[in-house]
Amino acid sequence: MREKPTVLFVDDEPHVLIGLRRILATRCGHWDFRFLSDPRRALDLILGGEVDVVVTDIRMPEMDGFALLKAVRSNEATQDMPVTFLTGCLEDDVKRRALDQGATDLLNKPIVPEELVARIASMLRLRHYQDQLKGLNHTLEERVRSRTEELDRARLDIIWRLAKAGEYQDEETGGHVVRVGCYCRLLAEQIGMNRTFVEAIFLTSPLHDIGKIGVPDHILLKPDTLTPEEHKIMETHCRIGEKILVEEAQGMRPFLQWRDQTRSLGEMGSQHLFLAMAGDIARAHHERWDGSGYPFQLQGDQIPLAARIVYLADMFDALGSDRPYKQAYPHDKVMSIMHEEFQSDAFDPMVYTAFQAVSERMRQVREDIADEGRPHAGDDSSFM
Repeated sequence: MREKPTVLFVDDEPHVLIGLRRILATRCGHWDFRFLSDPRRALDLILGGEVDVVVTDIRMPEMDGFALLKAVRSNEATQDMPVTFLTGCLEDDVKRRALDQGATDLLNKPIVPEELVARIASMLRLRHYQDQLKGLNHTLEERVRSRTEELDRARLDIIWRLAKAGEYQDEETGGHVVRVGCYCRLLAEQIGMNRTFVEAIFLTSPLHDIGKIGVPDHILLKPDTLTPEEHKIMETHCRIGEKILVEEAQGMRPFLQWRDQTRSLGEMGSQHLFLAMAGDIARAHHERWDGSGYPFQLQGDQIPLAARIVYLADMFDALGSDRPYKQAYPHDKVMSIMHEEFQSDAFDPMVYTAFQAVSERMRQVREDIADEGRPHAGDDSSFM
């Protein structure tokens, strides 16, 4: 509320407004007054934010007091504004209707000056308290928003650290998992997935190789081609990753039950989506569109979409990165090999079409987020 509050009077009878002006002459030093006979002009003034409280007649031509009140209550900016009806009608149904529709108070004609001043003072106090409450709510909302941002940053930091832990044994620098997350976001946006999916795959795709934590070092760090038996062991990282991300630990159940009692359904739904997608990616990010991938030989739409996206993104990054057995391929060769893989039915055609549209942006991501340190060792395929 402004330092000197404004009170608006609306009445189609000019002599009533003149009388009100005389009654309130001694209050001009404390309050500002506006007197209007046209309720439509009054509504414009109210919606324009120039008024703090309103005193209006009920029976007026073209727009009566009820219509004016409805318009005020229908606007988000003015819905809480104190509005008092000034009326000579003493019928109970009129009073009941006025209060039911949100009138703050009623004053009867003829006007008692002391009562009018007291009612205006009461409305202005109410408006002051409303403004204080709105200010407090705004402060609380800002604090909640700030706290939410802090929690989001903490969650993101934990995700990146966990993703890097999956690469730690084979000396990946972390640039790979960051790039894969960025690639997947670009691909999901190009496909046309909704914002929830795009955010989820950006956060979960870096966890695709978390299961490598459970692969023995002598296989994970082997610089030569893996034997068939060793390759089978390497393939277990998909199942291990899914188990890490999805399986509920028995000892965590009391905590999870307490957590679920304190969280909204929306938050729990978001958490479920996050973990479900992370599990899908860990389990199926080496499955191929033609069914020749591992560990389940899933084919086509049997493979979760998020895993299909990660499979392509992971291969693209591996081809353009240094490995112990090869140097990073130039972008033209990377694109040529990706096309050959597509022709051999490695990729979902929809995902590959999206890749063609954003490949230059993906190349820029690879240049912007370069590795610093030793290259990845002992990989489990000719590309990744």
